[in-house]
Amino acid sequence: MSASKSNARVSVPALRARKGGEPIVCLTAYTAPVARLLDPHVDLLLVGDSLGMVIYGFDSTLPVTLDMMIAHGAAVTRGSERACVVVDLPFGSYQESPQAAFRASARVMAETGAQAVKLEGGLEMAETVAFLTARGIPVMGHVGLTPQSVNTLGGYKAVGRDEAAAERIAADARAIAEAGAFSLVIEGTMESLARRITEEVAIPTIGIGGSPACDGQVLVTDDMIGLFGAFQPKFVKRYAELGAAVGEAAASYAAEVRARRFPGPEHCFGVKKAAAAV
Repeated sequence: MSASKSNARVSVPALRARKGGEPIVCLTAYTAPVARLLDPHVDLLLVGDSLGMVIYGFDSTLPVTLDMMIAHGAAVTRGSERACVVVDLPFGSYQESPQAAFRASARVMAETGAQAVKLEGGLEMAETVAFLTARGIPVMGHVGLTPQSVNTLGGYKAVGRDEAAAERIAADARAIAEAGAFSLVIEGTMESLARRITEEVAIPTIGIGGSPACDGQVLVTDDMIGLFGAFQPKFVKRYAELGAAVGEAAASYAAEVRARRFPGPEHCFGVKKAAAAV
């Protein structure tokens, strides 16, 4: 990646400075073509480990590997020019120790060209966040519903419903912000809790099933455009139904192939076009 292309991107400090200002627009991307389409419209492209479910068909994000994240992160960086690119650290790559997290993050930064990494967790990950940021790796935090903890949580369901749970999540958010994260994803929480966290922390919050009061919003692009139809979370708004359009296009193609209407002469090499009708 050229220096001019890298310098044209929305920077981590610029995003951090958006606290309380113009909302930050974020979508997920996993491939270069999709990154290229989204890049003019968003501030941040998140290469989420949700690719495990969306791209690979896994039941959760847990089977996703560091090599997968690096491959997709590099593709998104190549396919974009303007947006800040953040890559998720996958399950098992950072929880063991701050040193393990640094090794994984260093690979991501060096091999993808991304501007930051994202990790899940609260109080228990604060030391790791501080360790990474002190060594030049910008970190986005993630609290609330943390998909990598799906087995502990007992499924994908909103969290922070009672006072004790809400206090734990708020404490997690404060710990990650104070440890040096530049922004914080709040996923699947009660609206009032996401609003409260946004007011309490000094860094931008990015909501997904959070609150309109968050400093920005993120959705999984395939959910947003109707390409991922396994289920639709409550917090997703569909802005297009491309899944149905793809199915219709495939059906039309199949019908034309079976009827020998495709390919036509115009799609073949060495075949003269029919003379124009007089």
